[in-house]
Amino acid sequence: MMTDTAGPGTPDRGRARKKPVTRLGRSDRSALGLWFWEIDRVLLSLVIVLIAIGLIAVAAASPAASHRYSDGGVQFAPLHYFWRQLGWVVLSVPVMLGVSMLPKQMARRMALVGAAFFTAMLVLVPFIGVETNGARRWIGVGIGQFQPSEFLKPMFVVSLAWLLSLKVQDKSLPVVPLSALVLALIALLLMKQPDFGQTIMFGVMWMALLMISGVSSRILGGLVGAGFLGIVGAYLFYPVATLRIDNFLFEGGDTYQVDSAHATLTAGGLFGTGPGGGQMKFRLPEAHTDYIFSVIGEEFGLIACAVVALLFLAIVVRVFVKLLDEEDSFTVLAAAGLTTQFGVQALINMAVNVHLAPSKGMTLPFISYGGSSMLALAIGMGLLLAFTRRNPYLTRSPYVVKWNGR
Repeated sequence: MMTDTAGPGTPDRGRARKKPVTRLGRSDRSALGLWFWEIDRVLLSLVIVLIAIGLIAVAAASPAASHRYSDGGVQFAPLHYFWRQLGWVVLSVPVMLGVSMLPKQMARRMALVGAAFFTAMLVLVPFIGVETNGARRWIGVGIGQFQPSEFLKPMFVVSLAWLLSLKVQDKSLPVVPLSALVLALIALLLMKQPDFGQTIMFGVMWMALLMISGVSSRILGGLVGAGFLGIVGAYLFYPVATLRIDNFLFEGGDTYQVDSAHATLTAGGLFGTGPGGGQMKFRLPEAHTDYIFSVIGEEFGLIACAVVALLFLAIVVRVFVKLLDEEDSFTVLAAAGLTTQFGVQALINMAVNVHLAPSKGMTLPFISYGGSSMLALAIGMGLLLAFTRRNPYLTRSPYVVKWNGR
């Protein structure tokens, strides 16, 4: 006869052992646990809110865009662009989170390789690119198209940050002239497409990073003067710039787009006409992309527009405040550059919608419809989240760190 000899302290061998439950506590040192506590959860939450607002805005603009782009052969459903955007969001959010989990060195290497690859794609655009609305900016890949310049922007920022950070180690390195040559090549390729708006964006990002890196005021003054002369030269000899500036500054030009955007923006008053109640949006040529901020104004009101603008401002301020005590020069330059790209692009889009800037064909980050734009912004924001991660254990006492790591 068998007897149970297990005492009170002996584990019951007849029972299956329970698997330990993974909890994202502060003592969890797994890769996921460390990521959860290192990531800037406030910044991530602000971005998720922005993406959610974008889906609502695309749903509001989709009927107008579907009506405009339907013809006798193809009829789009009213929410055609919303469902497509939802698919891009489902793809982009995991990409953003995956990139944010990369260690800083790996994220930097990815950006350097990506910058080389998308610059090569930019070189190929005039030869194999797809022409749309008189511009050749996209490359077809099977079932879709992608815009190399959108993906190049965050890669360019991180690569330029790495190049300028080398100056700290060796002040004799000619990093400023070298970066200027790279910028000139990219600007030449963009203006050939033509894409004057993106050319301005790359120039602004370059100037911002030079300022943050501590370039002397004499050099900055010379660069500002050269930039002004460049804009004057573009106005005189670059037809796209001439047309955009003339339409914006002088009466009698074609201002239909910006006038329609301003009228749509103010049509809803403070509180808007309500979801689906807007009628002015049907006059907009790109209601779901360039002028989606105006659609938000018509259907959800000027207060909603102010909330969106404050969200962008909160993201920018959050990052720059967090960088105040950062000591690594590359991290400061990369994070500040990515934030500048994000904030300036949003500012330009909103300025065009309120008739404070000429039309540039630039999307509103995470809100406008677009696969290339959404995926590229997700990669850029993932890099920003990776570079702003902080180890929470570094702020604890040595005893606590030792105890958690035993």
